[in-house]
Amino acid sequence: MAEFRIAPDLVATENDKRAAALKADYEALGATLARRGVDIEAITRKVSEFTVAVPSWGVGTGGTRFARFPGTGEPRGIFDKLDDCAVINQLTRATPTVSLHIPWDKTDVKELKAKGDALGLGFDAMNSNTFSDAPGQKLTYKYGSLSHTDAATRQQAIEHNLECIEIGKAIGSKALTVWIGDGSNFPGQSNFTRAFERYLASMADIYKALPEDWRLFSEHKMYEPAFYSTVVQDWGSNYMIAQTLGPKAYCLVDLGHHAPNTNIEMIVARLIQFGKLGGFHFNDSKYGDDDLDAGAIEPYRLFLVFNELVDAEQRGVNDFHPAHMIDQSHNVTDPIESLINSANEIRRAYAQALIVDRKALEGYQQDNDALMASETLKRAYRADVEPILAEARRRAGGAIDPIAAYRASGYRKKVAAERPASISGGGGII
Repeated sequence: MAEFRIAPDLVATENDKRAAALKADYEALGATLARRGVDIEAITRKVSEFTVAVPSWGVGTGGTRFARFPGTGEPRGIFDKLDDCAVINQLTRATPTVSLHIPWDKTDVKELKAKGDALGLGFDAMNSNTFSDAPGQKLTYKYGSLSHTDAATRQQAIEHNLECIEIGKAIGSKALTVWIGDGSNFPGQSNFTRAFERYLASMADIYKALPEDWRLFSEHKMYEPAFYSTVVQDWGSNYMIAQTLGPKAYCLVDLGHHAPNTNIEMIVARLIQFGKLGGFHFNDSKYGDDDLDAGAIEPYRLFLVFNELVDAEQRGVNDFHPAHMIDQSHNVTDPIESLINSANEIRRAYAQALIVDRKALEGYQQDNDALMASETLKRAYRADVEPILAEARRRAGGAIDPIAAYRASGYRKKVAAERPASISGGGGII
């Protein structure tokens, strides 16, 4: 049985305060959905089965481009991070896995696996880091890593990714996510074609080392840290990478890595159609790669992404099992609260997509009835599915109101007393 960082009695007491209201709300929503021909119990079961991985790096306070302002009780290392991740899962019952970042989370793999087991946590995709230099690193990634002009630097980056695979194998991971910051800041600084060729060759060496039951996720990003060009800058380049490498290579879609107003849900549909959607890094953005909480700015867009995912799920698309991970940077909130909230918002979008009247929608699409097709989606989106989310958490032993339970527990104050205060550092997004 997992170690609980918050006393189960406290969660039970908090739930007792809200149980009667939830029962009434759930029954009322069930009656409303029944009139639409939707079984609330079927939706609740599906939501209960849906999980999303939390990022180990997400439980620490992020940074702005100009400064970092640490929060209280910040994790000192991977074991503190796992403690915080366990709290999120205890209260939401939606985040049973953690996505690690190496070398940030590098430690003894046996201790890492034992800690995860003790907390009831598994490990999702591994994340390599060749976008910054690690202490003691021989060669710098200032001018690139997997696409660097220097063969020795490329080999160093390849070997780091191979190390990530070995760590992942030891702790039960089944995927590697590769994002690089390689690119250029001036016209003429880099030969676009040769840089992409070098990247593909490096990735091919990593791909060869994948175990048979693993997947390789390549992640595209429009800009940053390079501002004139990036080597893997859009979903088209990402798709070419996945096609070139082979059947275990897929595209990872980060919701913040797109230009404003990009039709991300259509990108998702295209990648599903051609069998190369690997998964997601969920977050939100206003201007660019803002790494805001999921659903904070564009909850309707999040719903539209899930509309495509549920459509594929219900059509029975072959070998369809995208990875779901959160990737956020929290600067002005308690990171645990933000991750709790994001997990809930992601499940909310999934629940809303599940209640779309797909038969009616298809009919309106066939008849070119644009208004009613749009209204069919909006009807599902407008539905208050919070009783479903809360009931799914309650049945699994989580909190009806996870933020309220977290605050009542005093967890942040407790760990602040145990963990030394972080010192404010210099600039730079982490």
